[in-house]
Amino acid sequence: MAVTLQFTKGHGAGNDFVLFADPDGAIDLTADQIALICDRHRGIGADGVIRAVRSRSIAEGADSLAEDSAAEWFMDYHNSDGSSAEMCGNGIRVYARYLIEKGYVELEHGDTLSIGTLAGVRDIQRNLSSFQTDLGRWSLRGGEPLVHAKDLPVARPGLGIDVGNPHIVVALSHDDELDAVDLGDVPVIEPAPADGVNVEFVVPREPLVSNGVGRIRMRVHERGSGETLSCGTGTAAAALATRHWAGSGAPNQWRVEMPGGILGVRMFPTEEGEHVALSGPVEFVYEGELTLD
Repeated sequence: MAVTLQFTKGHGAGNDFVLFADPDGAIDLTADQIALICDRHRGIGADGVIRAVRSRSIAEGADSLAEDSAAEWFMDYHNSDGSSAEMCGNGIRVYARYLIEKGYVELEHGDTLSIGTLAGVRDIQRNLSSFQTDLGRWSLRGGEPLVHAKDLPVARPGLGIDVGNPHIVVALSHDDELDAVDLGDVPVIEPAPADGVNVEFVVPREPLVSNGVGRIRMRVHERGSGETLSCGTGTAAAALATRHWAGSGAPNQWRVEMPGGILGVRMFPTEEGEHVALSGPVEFVYEGELTLD
């Protein structure tokens, strides 16, 4: 039976998504259908697909409502290969704007919107120039897994960071080295993570800190999507790792440059521990209709 989707294409710093509304949870796309939508030659083309569904309408939303009854909407996110992902920092910011512009929620400047995800409920704040998401508590995974990447002559140690989904951040010495890495191939991790991992390669800017803000440049290979122009949770992980390496006195605000643009990261204390927030612009590209067999 054919399914017709009214979709919106949007992005955050080049990290692009196809969004469609299914408030009552009536549309259940297969992994193959999602992969076809994301195919840049045969489909619309995107790093992932986001279904706008009410938390009460799907089983995955029950935990979100138990955590926060205000989390009316759930972000059902899938990578471009059709696999499900716990969280997407850019995706949830694009999703918040989508809910607002489609009239599903109202969010004034300075107000907060709670959205359910597989990683838990995340709060989005709208400000004058962008959307900011509180990615919640982060954790240091520890260890120094070795990362092999194409055109990186020597394997490098990485630092494991969890921001609702898993990341390994690798420090490189200069821009030429960062530019040379071929992320068309999946980086090989030793020991191999059981469920895969997102991998960020980072170079500090010179100077590292300017006017109290840390500055780094990054490229990323996303689990299930390949190299993307930016990655929201990866941006946060890269900033957290660099602060960890820089030691005491390193700032809690960071400016992260990626091929798709610039995002901001802020670390701040809460009663349950330190949280990390991501901010940046959100753009919509076009709307359309797609029929899938």
